[in-house]
Amino acid sequence: MSETSQPTADPTAEDRDLGRAREGDDAAFARLIAPLRGELHAHCYRMLGSAHDADDALQDALVRAWRGLARFEGRSSLRSWLYTVATRTCLDLVETRGRRALPVDLGPADDRAVVDNVPRTDVDWLGPYPDTGPAARYEQREAVELAFVAALQHLPGNQRAALLLFEVLGFSVAEIAAMMTTTTTSVNSALARARRIVAERVPSPSQQQTLRAIGDSRVREIVAGYAAALERGDARALVALLTEDVTWSMPPMPHWYRGLAAVTDFATRVPLTSCGSWRHLPAHANGQPAVACYLWDDAAGAHVAWSINVLTLRGERISEITSFIGREHFPLFGLPASLL
Repeated sequence: MSETSQPTADPTAEDRDLGRAREGDDAAFARLIAPLRGELHAHCYRMLGSAHDADDALQDALVRAWRGLARFEGRSSLRSWLYTVATRTCLDLVETRGRRALPVDLGPADDRAVVDNVPRTDVDWLGPYPDTGPAARYEQREAVELAFVAALQHLPGNQRAALLLFEVLGFSVAEIAAMMTTTTTSVNSALARARRIVAERVPSPSQQQTLRAIGDSRVREIVAGYAAALERGDARALVALLTEDVTWSMPPMPHWYRGLAAVTDFATRVPLTSCGSWRHLPAHANGQPAVACYLWDDAAGAHVAWSINVLTLRGERISEITSFIGREHFPLFGLPASLL
């Protein structure tokens, strides 16, 4: 799952910008960080489980880097140094904010639809992460898959950081020890514990392996079929797309469902019949197929942003639906706030 950056095309230009940035040239600093901004943001998301928190962490980390650039002595690469700053920034946030959760972390599944399911505001919920879909590198998409990021939230901050820096970003144990101001023995111990916990929680094969086996055209058909079934209120068509042990969760709603009977009961009683008119747009989230759902609003006279539904596939069927409810997610994906 290693994700490595490409070498700088013109190291001389980077050296010039580094010198200028040390002298206070913020435009030169912006040029230095531009090639790394995307991967640093993804790292912050993996650490924190929230794209909004990742925004804050990256901004804070870059401010710290700008203010501390004079202390960067060039003993490591600029990329390594920026990851050190970003990781320490995220660890500070992990310590104060705790971990992000999904409904499955809070309690057992419900056997029947809970029609009065209301949001829980006392939980820090895991959020979706926008990506560029098939255009992104395989390793980039695999490292933000929903199951992987959710599993990371069950690790203490130091284990989370060590696993990401080693397995995803390709830093050596010695480099990680220096970045985290600890020993190589401590890093190896953290890696061993983190790998064990993640292996228990992340299914195999990965979504990227599954999606490649299915093929892009078939994936598009499954997504289109899911969206069409919701728009038509067609329970039979929806059920035909699901595995027997399918789950459906809807953060920030605490109730969730497991198994075809429970999911069918929920779908039939809530989104397919009682919610009103739906419209949809295809999307990509966490390296997986997704559907942006819009619900009719009489006051607005339009279908307004409602949820980002991330689909997890097994074979050619949907094994998990995670509906991230909230209009605040839509700007992250560059999606409109409403549809007619």
